[in-house]
Amino acid sequence: MTTVISGLSDTEVAQRVADGHTNDVPTRAARSVSEIVRANVFTRINAILGVLFAIVLATGSVINGLFGLLIVANSAIGIIQELRAKQTLDRLAIVGQTKPLVRRQSGTRELAPNEVVLDDIIELGPGDQIIVDGEVLEETNLEVDESLLTGEADPIQKDAGDHVMSGSFVVAGSGAYRATKVGREAYAAKLAEEASKFTLVKSELRSGINKILQFITYLLWPAGALIIYTQLFTTDVGWRESVLRMVGALVPMVPEGLVLMTSIAFAVGVVRLGRRQCLVQELPAIEGLARVDVVCADKTGTLTENGMRVSDLKSLNAGGQERSDRGIGTEDVAAVLAQLAADDARPNASMAAIAEAYKMPPGWIQTASAPFKSATKWSGASYGAHGNWVIGAPDVLLDPVSAEAEQAERIGAQGLRVLLLGSSDRSVDAVDAPGTVTPVALVVLEQRVRPDARDTLDYFASQKVSVKVISGDNAVSVGAVAGTLGLHGETLDARRLPQEPDQLADALDEYTTFGRVRPDQKRAMVHALQSRGHTVAMTGDGVNDVLALKDADIGVAMGSGSSASRAVAQIVLLDNKFATLPYVVGEGRRVIGNIERVSNLFLTKTVYSVLLAALVGIGGLSAKIFGSDPLLYPFQPIHVTIAAWFTIGIPAFILSLAPNNERAHSGFVRRVMTSALPNGVVVGVATFVCYLLAYQGRNATPAEQTQASTAALITLLVGAVWVLAVVARPYQWWRVALVVVSALAYVVIFALPLAQEKFMLDPSNAALTSMALGIGVVAATVVEVLWWVQGRLSGEPRKLWR
Repeated sequence: MTTVISGLSDTEVAQRVADGHTNDVPTRAARSVSEIVRANVFTRINAILGVLFAIVLATGSVINGLFGLLIVANSAIGIIQELRAKQTLDRLAIVGQTKPLVRRQSGTRELAPNEVVLDDIIELGPGDQIIVDGEVLEETNLEVDESLLTGEADPIQKDAGDHVMSGSFVVAGSGAYRATKVGREAYAAKLAEEASKFTLVKSELRSGINKILQFITYLLWPAGALIIYTQLFTTDVGWRESVLRMVGALVPMVPEGLVLMTSIAFAVGVVRLGRRQCLVQELPAIEGLARVDVVCADKTGTLTENGMRVSDLKSLNAGGQERSDRGIGTEDVAAVLAQLAADDARPNASMAAIAEAYKMPPGWIQTASAPFKSATKWSGASYGAHGNWVIGAPDVLLDPVSAEAEQAERIGAQGLRVLLLGSSDRSVDAVDAPGTVTPVALVVLEQRVRPDARDTLDYFASQKVSVKVISGDNAVSVGAVAGTLGLHGETLDARRLPQEPDQLADALDEYTTFGRVRPDQKRAMVHALQSRGHTVAMTGDGVNDVLALKDADIGVAMGSGSSASRAVAQIVLLDNKFATLPYVVGEGRRVIGNIERVSNLFLTKTVYSVLLAALVGIGGLSAKIFGSDPLLYPFQPIHVTIAAWFTIGIPAFILSLAPNNERAHSGFVRRVMTSALPNGVVVGVATFVCYLLAYQGRNATPAEQTQASTAALITLLVGAVWVLAVVARPYQWWRVALVVVSALAYVVIFALPLAQEKFMLDPSNAALTSMALGIGVVAATVVEVLWWVQGRLSGEPRKLWR
């Protein structure tokens, strides 16, 4: 293709920038600092706590308003962690972004997408993503895949004057187009803006927490209304005391840290993976990869390194016999290969290796060309009197049972890539090309297996994650590479794959390695695995992987891969290391496992708080009906505040960030609810029983009321600390230390006279304190028994130590 159209001048570019005609689409992680601050400060939970804080301050009891610090802590921690994640994502997004090749009068060079202006001329090659809408000016066999926009799977031939849309990508050929719509006017810009937000949508973990919060809301409203009524209108202890008791009941019902801890866990995961040059383009991908049970890996660029070298060249006579000379009539094999490589403006890895090996093209004039396509597995060029030449897969261009194809198969069985150079009886751009192909030479290419590939595959095997190698290369060659990596299983040529989904799924169960796979087959294989209930991750780097990457549960692209593959993947490995995947899996497991622990703590607190409020409220109603002493809620806000410090707040923060390699399991909501509900009921009932036994009625002195509240708090703390002890399992030294330090912190608080005075505690009544400890131990024992019983019923083995 001869370039005849020049680009914009620097003056014209400057004028378009001044007029605002730039490609100002927001980058990934585009949530601004002000949006992050607002999102973390103006939350529903902060609003509830803020109102309760203001009510407490109205009573004049500043110490009881100590829970108001939660508003500051929640907001500050959330803002800091999300800003760290934003900085990491912004930095990595710049490194990994698509950089189009823009032609201007000052030269042709790669530019950042936001540097493109209206009327810029952008050059295209295989694998390039079209970043703005435009009109084709030049083309050589240009084919564009618009399936990500329209759902139409077949590539579309583009001629000069045709329109191309942002979000599509080039599958074959080359060309150039003029940008006609940039920025937010481009077709895919709105979709890109929505997809680029720092978001947790489509997360099983997040949706599970939302269900838990809905459940809590259903409990909170009736229990809250009941306690408000009974404390304000039945206790007759004055409005200040009634309000404080009411707030003391409402504050612990609010799971103030649950959503925060989830956001922090994801944000910290982004930062940790960012240090390994892993760009997480959609946050749920961290969680999703931890749930994956099948990994579909492309061979080239994933298990092997991208670079290749020509290791051998075998000239052939008809019948597949090697020639002693390297001539082909008057032409030379090396000359043909050099000319084919020189005429390929955007060479793939194979053609780049040939260009490196054969650098002296004879200077023939090309009369026709056919670009390489993953669907056809060959490319070629016609040179008039110098013949029509094709190069591609031997078993595609020739009869698979021919001597030449069988020889190529034997070479491929050593794990080498083999290409056939052949002459055709017709022009390569003919409708029925390549026609009859006469074999001329076999080009043997050598690929280096990634040194970390075996360890990565061994890791997945140890985690019971199946690996399917899906490649466009010769099946025997792919099987040989997989065998050297210790991947066991049968190999199948994808041309023998059934099209019927159930039969395709059966074949995927039976075989491990697949060769000669077309792009549409990769997509169908992902769908077939998903139809059997598998969570599928797809890794790849080429344009032939795009459709499968998009439809897989998790798409993982290599940073050196095509811009189209990077654009559709949820995770991009910028360092091109397949070995980074286990770290992503581990990070996902850390997030899922730790949030499950944290959710157990928060939901247990909410359950026992709601239950205690309901029991006290029912007791208050009964007193009003039967004329007995009304029940005053046992705790003031300061009591529930210190109760949360070491049973939930600090431990939850530590547990949410701790290492955790446990396998991720489905049924997050069910497991959390079946654990937290009975634990919360046990702690709530035990606390209420202790309070009933210690409560002296409306005629009790302030000291007696304080002693009763202290006794109830002791029972609650013993039970809650043991819930923490159960949630922290299986133990490691630091987990044991966490539980012990939490328990000792309360011993110190109850022992220090200053703390007793400030926190309104009075453990001096030995009889009540002993009774409270005894009831607390009973509650802890029941919690322990429940943990073992639940493990037996659920079939999950219980382990005390890791």
